[in-house]
Amino acid sequence: MAKRKNDIILAAVVIVFAALLWFGIRILRSEGASVLVTVDGEVFGEYPLDTGAEIRIGDGETYNLLVIKDGKAQITEASCPDKLCVKQGEISFDGQSIICLPNKVVVTVTGGEQSDYDAVAK
Repeated sequence: MAKRKNDIILAAVVIVFAALLWFGIRILRSEGASVLVTVDGEVFGEYPLDTGAEIRIGDGETYNLLVIKDGKAQITEASCPDKLCVKQGEISFDGQSIICLPNKVVVTVTGGEQSDYDAVAK
């Protein structure tokens, strides 16, 4: 019976720790100001998140369609076979990315406010 009680206490501690960590990350992240688009490592463009836009990335048969609306960016169409970049959904927080490996496209949110807190505490 003591073993079961210890298991329950351990599980409760892990759940509480995970919840605190999740809330801490949610509170400390900041919304970005723009998205930086790179294709095969080269800068394709940088676009503000506070305006609406549809940007076709690529030409011909290899393309991604980036939609910026309501302070969020999302790839809504892509020529890649798996469409994982479309399934990644919307991004709006500093450091978030959408990556399309087949088309070599990376969309990263940048320009958020720097936090006073460091990820590593000593």
